Order: sequence, then C-alpha cells, then structure tokens
Amino acid sequence: MGSTAANSAEGTRGDLEWGTTPRLVRSSAERFGAQEAIVDVDAGVTLSFAELGAAAEDAARGFLAVGVEPGDRIAIWAPNCWEWVVAALGLQSVGGVLVPLNTRFKGREAAYILAKARVCALVAVASFLDTDYVQMLRDAIDVATELPDLETIVILHGDAPTGATTWDEFIAAGAAVSAEEAADRAAAVQPDDLADLLFTSGTTGNPKGVMQTHAATIRAFRDWSDVVGLRNGDRYLVINPFFHAFGYKAGWLAGLMMGATVLPHAVFDVPSVLARIPRDRVSVLPGPPTLYQSILNHPDLATSDISSLRLSVTGAAAIPVELILRMRAELTFETIITGYGLTETCGIATMCRFDDDAETIATTSGRAIPGVEVLVVDDAGTEMPRGEPGEIVIRGYNVMEGYYDEPDETAATIDGDGWLHSGDIGTMNERGYVVITDRTKDMFIVGGFNAYPAEIENLMLRNEAIAQVAVVGVPDERMGEVGMAFVVLRPGATASAGELEAWSRVEMANYKAPRHVVLVGELPLNATGKVLKYQLRERGTALLRG
Repeated sequence: MGSTAANSAEGTRGDLEWGTTPRLVRSSAERFGAQEAIVDVDAGVTLSFAELGAAAEDAARGFLAVGVEPGDRIAIWAPNCWEWVVAALGLQSVGGVLVPLNTRFKGREAAYILAKARVCALVAVASFLDTDYVQMLRDAIDVATELPDLETIVILHGDAPTGATTWDEFIAAGAAVSAEEAADRAAAVQPDDLADLLFTSGTTGNPKGVMQTHAATIRAFRDWSDVVGLRNGDRYLVINPFFHAFGYKAGWLAGLMMGATVLPHAVFDVPSVLARIPRDRVSVLPGPPTLYQSILNHPDLATSDISSLRLSVTGAAAIPVELILRMRAELTFETIITGYGLTETCGIATMCRFDDDAETIATTSGRAIPGVEVLVVDDAGTEMPRGEPGEIVIRGYNVMEGYYDEPDETAATIDGDGWLHSGDIGTMNERGYVVITDRTKDMFIVGGFNAYPAEIENLMLRNEAIAQVAVVGVPDERMGEVGMAFVVLRPGATASAGELEAWSRVEMANYKAPRHVVLVGELPLNATGKVLKYQLRERGTALLRG
C-alpha cells in the first residue's frame, strides 16, 4: 500500500524527555512543583504536582510490599477519584501493567477480564452507586478457584471485606520498602515496556486486551495535547471515566504532562457540572456529543456562569453541524476539536485542528495526527481515490503491540506491513480529512461507549428463555445509538420484551443492555445462514419511527 497520501507531516519529534510514566511523574513534579495537580472536590483532597509524585512513590512501595513484579497486571475498578490516579502511577512505577475495569461492569464481565489478564492485584471501591464491587464479583464466581492469580484486593473507600485490605493499610505496609528500592524499580521501567491493557470487545464476542507501551501512550497524548492546545494552568474537568482512554490518557495523563489541574468528576449530571464550572474555574471540558447536548438542553444553563470554558474535545459519534455552532455560541468554547481513533491506536488516529471551520469539525474526523499514516483502501489493500469509500487503515507508533494472548486475533487485525485494519468504512477528502461512513463490524456507539453485538448476544443467551438473538444499533436522539435485540424465544418460554429488557439491565453494563427488545418468530438469514443485520437495522429504525 502506498502511504504518502495521508501521512501527517506536522512536527514529529524524536525521543521525548519522558519515555515512561515514572519519568513523567518525576519530570512533572520538578516542572510544576507546588501547582495544583489534582483537586478532588468529593474527597476534599488537593495534591500539588510534587505531592502527587510523593503519593505515587508511596503507592509504588505498597505494590512492592505485596510482591508485584515487572509485567504483573493490576486492575483498578473504581470511579474517577484522586486515588485512581495515584494507584495507576504507583503500579506503573514498579513495572506493573494497568488493567482498568469499567465501573458499569457486572461481576461476570469483570471476572472474565481478571482471569484473561491473570490479574494479581485488584484496587477497587467498596461501594459506588449502591454497588459493592467485590461482593458482586464474589456473587458471580468462586474467586478462589476461578481467579487463582488474584492475591491482593485493596479497597480505596469504605471498609475492606474479608480477605481485602484498605488503601490506608496498603500504603502503611509500603513503609517497610525503602525509597531507594522504589526508585530503582522506577528507573528500570523502559519505554517499550507495557504500560496498560485496555480491554475492548469485538465481533468474536469476548473482550480482548490491547497492549500499549509507555512510549506509545506518552507520545500519542503529548501530540494530542499539542493539537488540542491543552496548556499549563488549564483546569480540566474530567467527566470521561478513567477506565476509558478518553478519561485516562486524554484526561489525567495529559494533564500531568502539560501542567493542567485535573478535576475528577465521578457521576455526570448537568446541574453539578454547571455548578462546578464557575466554582472550579473550569477551562477544559471534553466529552461525547451527548454531554454537550444535555448541557445545552438543560434549563439551568440560562442562569449559569460558564465564561471560563475555553477548550472542548469531542467525537465518538456523528455530530450535527448545529451542535458545533451552538457549542461555540452558547457554551463559549474558543476551541472545539473532534477526532477518531480506536483503543488499538492509543485512542487516537485522526484529529481536526483548532482553526477548522464548524462544518469540517462536525462532518469529518480530522486528519492524521503527527507521525501516523491513515489510508482508505479496498479489500485488496489498494488505496482508494479521494472521496471513494473503503476501509480505514492506520500505521504508526500508536498502533498496539497486539492483543494480549491472542496471536490469531492480532494477525487478523494488523497485516504484514504494519497496517491496522479498523473495520470502519470511510472516505478521505483532498485535504486528508476522514469521514467515517459505515462499519464492516457491527459495533455501535452508545453515548460514547463502544457496544459490540456479539458480546451482548453471548450475554443474553445465558437467559434460559432465549433461543436466538441478534443485536443491532438503532438511532437514539440522546445517546446517538442504542441497542435493539431481536429475540426468538425457546419453545414453551413466555418471557415478555419488558422482562428481557429488565433482565439485561441487571446482567450487563447499562450501555450494553438493549434499550429495546423485539420478539420475533425467526431471524432473517442469507443463503449461508448469516443473520442479515442490515435488514434488522432497517426494521428497528422503522419501528422507532412508528
């Protein structure tokens, strides 16, 4: 494949001054010192950059005390809070690999990832939104037999259940480890070592762990920060969850790099966000389009002071041009950036630029980020003419090392020339800007979260009333898309659509749970027995229109 057409030529850099997270922590403490690094309003905790570095070292000593070795996987299952950041920096500083868990997961969903990654330590909260994570996990599986590698459970907030330890106890135990030992371990972490495993689902139905290195992540989000204009002194309200690349890498990690103050926000609701903007002098507020739509349509906006807002970064869904215009006019953003990426590409591949017009920002996903190539190709891998649709493929430093313990899946996604095949269909204009038009895979996006029908279908088939199920994404005014499940019941089963919708909400994360269930006698199939999902999408859209 030729690569000149979409290779971004913007100022690519050589090796950054930080090649690893622990080096970045030390550098930020030196560069920004007493400036506020994190302000956790809910916890009443403020940490300067120097204090954050010291807290990360304390956490690193705690992980050394429980025997974490380089390459060990450690999971964090908690909402946005200051301890999440400290735990992540601490485990990465001893060579551990971060495995974030979605706070919406049910016990069995979390257990699959913990087992697949052979996680040795879990950092969690005792309760969030009336959910006891550890108890939910124990209710779903026999932890001792199904998670034999899980030796340590640390509870950030609340009382620790039997067999777990509190965060304070964990930190206290680390005092037995010398600062010199922690420093030596941090110095031993190399740029090409794995920094994290972010799990993403796929058409095979099982989540896959995306392996990314320290160097790739740091370079990608330094570039991201440069493109969006994140800067020293910004006050960054991070509503995007820390378990997602948008809240983790484009969130607190980017703030750490650039000297921005991170303001964790655990649960999104418009009144609380509008109250925080003037109180915390928020200047940076990224999020999916649904976040801005919710704010713009809320009656409190008219009486709220949002004059401090400067920078917005959005994406993950189609965006009406009118929304961009309203964000500039009514939310006072000077800069609005949209982009496109996959977990497999560090979360970014293309981005609009600060001086793009509203139509470009709304209708395209931008052009390649520095140092990355993006092409539109046909099935044979030949580049398509500008404006002609084909598959989006990506090559560059941001492409994952592979899927953890999944060599066949890796080979099916990254070809021999290093091009990652996204499964997304799009076009590229003469300026190299990409427009995503369709998907070769069935994934749909619910309020910024990727939902994969095969995974949802596998979960739904655990219901004894269901014989067959096919899930498709259908339009939704607020969320962009939501799931609609077409269900064939087993002979003699009498479950209603409402009962199956309620069951799904209990058994899986709410963004996965189908908003609509349609009972059918049979599913439409082609000659080879494959479900014709395009027919179901058309039928589902027609049903919603009435």
